[in-house]
Amino acid sequence: MVTIADVARHAGVAASTVSYVLSGKRSISSDTRDRVQRSVRALGYRPNASARALASQRSNVLALVIPLRTGMHVPVMMQFATAVVTAARRFDHDVLLLTADEGPEGLERVAQSSLVDALVVMDVELHDERVPVLRELPMPSVLIGYPADADGLTCIDLDFVAAGAHCVDRLADLGHRSLALLGTPSAVYERQTGFAQRTLTGFAEAAERRGILGVETPCEHTFDAILGTVEQLLDDHPDITGLVVQNEPIIGPLLDVLRRLGRRVPEDMSLMAICADDVAERQVPQLSSVTIPAERIGEQAVESLIAKLEGSAVPELTLLPPKVIARASTCEAPHGDRTTA
Repeated sequence: MVTIADVARHAGVAASTVSYVLSGKRSISSDTRDRVQRSVRALGYRPNASARALASQRSNVLALVIPLRTGMHVPVMMQFATAVVTAARRFDHDVLLLTADEGPEGLERVAQSSLVDALVVMDVELHDERVPVLRELPMPSVLIGYPADADGLTCIDLDFVAAGAHCVDRLADLGHRSLALLGTPSAVYERQTGFAQRTLTGFAEAAERRGILGVETPCEHTFDAILGTVEQLLDDHPDITGLVVQNEPIIGPLLDVLRRLGRRVPEDMSLMAICADDVAERQVPQLSSVTIPAERIGEQAVESLIAKLEGSAVPELTLLPPKVIARASTCEAPHGDRTTA
């Protein structure tokens, strides 16, 4: 393993000079600094993480707060977690995963422990009780999601209002006049979780703008619940020819339910999902979808957090525009549904 002493000998300077160049704690002439940096690159020297953390009084650990709550789909959350961990390693940081639903008290406990330098917070509600604490904590934070009052916070998310609207517009452009949103389990709506509420808003506003019927209903994850929800939906609104799904665990069973009820996809029922690409692509037929860009969101959350730790300014709110991918699950509406609702 290459040491500071090796770098010093290679550059022809004292070991303390190498340390000052790497830490930036003292002014070093540009010629000496360039010589040291060339030696660092030539020898492939990497500062010891523990020593670097001790010198900077930082732990080089980020906390990722994902409270595991009723109605959450853990595989989706883990996609975001993987993205955060991968991005953090690029900056020589580790990630402490916190899954207990401790609310504000948990954030304060972590901040007081000196275990971490900063926080990435997920599963953000519109009126999240953690927000006032985040504003007061003596460490930077980034939220994946954003509350109704985001002043003074750094938030990154998919633009779910636009995502819901794009799904409606895509189906309306194909002539569908009666649509339904099969949403998350009811517990997610009851908590007023931001992504679910904003998709609902985008769906409803777009349906009204296009002058078509837009019905919304939560859906639980069991097969019996999916069957019962769809049967009731079609009994109440038999003219529905387009479904928007924001609930990854129900997608496979939903296709089975539609086949059981004699509804072909897409000939009788067009279907769009807000989900990861791999989920959409492994269905039969493959689903038209709005992509959940978990990797990009997690990466940008970490980049913003590292920038904040280094004293740089970052945008308060970053909303990624939705990407709509047309696949085999959508087509023009059946002829009888092309009249104005």
